[in-house]
Amino acid sequence: MTFSHIGLLCSGGDAPGMNCAIRAVVRTAIFNGIKVTGIKRGYAGLLNGEFQNMTPSSVGNIIQRGGTVLQTSRCPEWMKKEYREKAVHLLKEEGIEALVVIGGDGSFNGAKALCDEFNFPVVGIPGTIDNDISGTDYTIGFDTAVQTAIEAVDRIRDTAHSHARTFLVEVMGRNSSAIALKVGVCTGAENVLLPHEAVDHKKLVDDIKRGMARGKESSIIIVAEGPVAGRSYDLQKVLKDTYQLNAHVAILGHVQRGGSPEANDRFIASQMGNLAVEAIMKGNYPTVTVVRDGKVLLAPIKDCVTKADHNFTEYKTLAQTLSI
Repeated sequence: MTFSHIGLLCSGGDAPGMNCAIRAVVRTAIFNGIKVTGIKRGYAGLLNGEFQNMTPSSVGNIIQRGGTVLQTSRCPEWMKKEYREKAVHLLKEEGIEALVVIGGDGSFNGAKALCDEFNFPVVGIPGTIDNDISGTDYTIGFDTAVQTAIEAVDRIRDTAHSHARTFLVEVMGRNSSAIALKVGVCTGAENVLLPHEAVDHKKLVDDIKRGMARGKESSIIIVAEGPVAGRSYDLQKVLKDTYQLNAHVAILGHVQRGGSPEANDRFIASQMGNLAVEAIMKGNYPTVTVVRDGKVLLAPIKDCVTKADHNFTEYKTLAQTLSI
């Protein structure tokens, strides 16, 4: 099948580099004579018919911007088949013959349903700072989020040293260990607490005291947020009430999701956007653009519809070894 018109949307949480992917999709498509319609606010915008024509100029000067110019949202209605059927009707009414979806595992499940139920062509591009999508080694936004967190921790360490304090620095990532481990190694943190492991409070305190005994005046503990942000406050209370150890909490929060994308996110997002359009042109769908062994490739969408904590867990031992 020859395609002459594709749609493009972002779904779920925003991530630095999404604009780079949008730019690459639009310009690759237009270069090949394919019209592109941008869909504002993800699946919710699709259901509301929020369409806009995309041109090379409409994606000019966005490669350095964080967030997404198409905006994004979460759409509970998408869980119901009747709404997905409405979406397909709206897409066809607009003349859109295939859809590129930039987002995470939930977004890909929604895209897969369009193909499974209505045979509508879809290709996904993984965009989430959590780096937690099955089937790929990397997701757009991860490196920028890590760099943002590293810069914050470096600043916090200045204060920690000046006041001889222990800081619990909570980073985003939900149930993924990726951000916490990479930030922990890159900032020389004294401990990294992962989301799926019970905290050994006594060992944590012993490690901090061991450092003090050899002259360390401050400690940085990187805490992965887990399912609910604010985990560090519970930990702070236990350390104070049970072990008489005072620790300060710094929750970095959504600051990690914004900002100008780093070079790696720009480069990978650009490759993924280009490959997504090529996949549609060649009839390779439903698929997702993925990174495997350093290469940007295509994988079946069914391989990329679950959360996974497979990236960076191998570096847990490295973090522990270097923190003595």
